[in-house]
Amino acid sequence: MKFKTGDIVPATTLESVTGEPIKLPDPDRLVHLQFRRFVDCPICNTHISQLRVRADEIEAVGVKEVIVFHSSAKSIRSYQKDVPFELVGDPTKALYKKYGVETSPGFLSLRALGAAARGVAHGHFGLRLSGGPFGLPGDFLIAPSGQITAVKYGTHAYDQWSVDELIALARGAAALPTGRLPAFAAE
Repeated sequence: MKFKTGDIVPATTLESVTGEPIKLPDPDRLVHLQFRRFVDCPICNTHISQLRVRADEIEAVGVKEVIVFHSSAKSIRSYQKDVPFELVGDPTKALYKKYGVETSPGFLSLRALGAAARGVAHGHFGLRLSGGPFGLPGDFLIAPSGQITAVKYGTHAYDQWSVDELIALARGAAALPTGRLPAFAAE
């Protein structure tokens, strides 16, 4: 099942790779729940490096970042030591299925290959293929009510919201009266 803007996500508690509980939805903040591929994916790490550089801006608009990889928690802990966001391992891809995030050879696009080259140039060689190389990204902006205020299902491995898009979506969601959705929510 694919979610759409306006849907309510089921309340759940995820477990971070450090063993801490992550409430979804978060009762106090917007959550940017993002699904990436395997932990050493050069394409994913290109995007995560952009998020990391602008983490203060993301935090300032009230967004809590939760990044899901289809790798084990142990693999993620050993590799992603400097990421200032909540990280979740999902090697069985149960969350991916629950949110309708698909598996495909999404790296076979020019944009994805360009991002992969940038990732490799920064030391992400994609050698830890835990969970496999196939997958597409998914982005969900979830309000404290559990309502999805914006959603994007990627069509290739580097098809996710930019940091600027995320910030604009968060500002739009924060400016709305309770229960109303932004007219520009990306689907």
